[in-house]
Amino acid sequence: MSAPQVSRLRLRLSPAGEKAVRAGHPWVFSDSVRELNREGKAGEIAVIYDRSDRFLAVGFYDPESPLRVRVLQAGKPAAIDEAWWRERLVQALARREGMFGPETNGFRLINGESDGWPGLVLDRYAETLVLKLYSGVWLPRLAEVRDLILAALSPAAMVLRLSRNIQETARRDFQIEEGLIHGSAGETVVFLENGLKFEAEVFHGQKTGFFLDQRDNRKRVGQLAIGADVLNLFSFSGGFSLYAARGGAKRVTDIDISQHALAAGDRNFALNRHIRTVSSCVREAVRADAFAWLTEGPRPQFDVVVADPPSLAKREKERVGAIAAYERLAASALRRVRRGGVLVAASCSAHVTPDEFFSAVNRAALPWTTKTLWTSSHAPDHAVTFREAEYLKCVALKCL
Repeated sequence: MSAPQVSRLRLRLSPAGEKAVRAGHPWVFSDSVRELNREGKAGEIAVIYDRSDRFLAVGFYDPESPLRVRVLQAGKPAAIDEAWWRERLVQALARREGMFGPETNGFRLINGESDGWPGLVLDRYAETLVLKLYSGVWLPRLAEVRDLILAALSPAAMVLRLSRNIQETARRDFQIEEGLIHGSAGETVVFLENGLKFEAEVFHGQKTGFFLDQRDNRKRVGQLAIGADVLNLFSFSGGFSLYAARGGAKRVTDIDISQHALAAGDRNFALNRHIRTVSSCVREAVRADAFAWLTEGPRPQFDVVVADPPSLAKREKERVGAIAAYERLAASALRRVRRGGVLVAASCSAHVTPDEFFSAVNRAALPWTTKTLWTSSHAPDHAVTFREAEYLKCVALKCL
């Protein structure tokens, strides 16, 4: 599965770059490249040699990205061909074998670098697959990737999603557009997660159509919710609320600035009205900015408050401000938690470390007496193998 090449692209790195690759890091940054035998093209296979001219690694080259090489294999040379990729796919699928039963058919099959597919994720929603590319290195080999996946998994449909930063290049240089690349699928696909039905907006929704990564935390909230009055801030399509309703919550309040998201929550609840506890739970959907809603006027208190905002630090320079914002949000949310109740706070900002996030929430909790019930990170189908990929963290604090 290699892109057409005129001659082999060869690189040498700085001592720090060599050290990082030897330690297993999957990225070579542009400032680590010390020698290049010629200009390379996006997606070209680059071979990295050390200072003694010995093989170090091989990877995808991208002249347009600060991640100049995405490492495919280090230590021992290998032919990066169709058989090599087929084995990588088999390995990714094997890691998830037995992970989910028949009550869950929405999960991640390939998680980028952590599964050996840098800049690529593959998610399953029932019989529809969504392939999302985050790097232009995949554009020259899209047809080969598609055919490999179809041969292994035989889905009813496959949808292509492209990261915003590569959409123009895909259209201009490769005539590739987002959309259906196999079979047929509607705008939304209904799938199962722990026995609950959800819609995934596979063509235009967030990520690949749903936030699969919060599956385990949604289940934990459901276990906290019996008889509870639940507030779901930044509710999106109501996942935490639906789990709470099934778990026995008497009432859920969804707050989101997007009417589209709240309407998706309405549909998800409707899909599960056959469940007695869901049909008996009262749901209120409020269109509002969650930060403002928490601080404007008198607000009721709740037994469980979920605060799972969108990323507050999309760039490293936003990290310090994001940490302060997480602390303010946790403090405001805790004011809405009844004594004996629980705050569930989450962060999906990769630039904020788990220690920084948990410390911010704990600082916000200083005026209260609290107990940490649990902390969590990535779901097993979203497991990560290097620090920069660690974005998800969640904590539950009980107010005593």
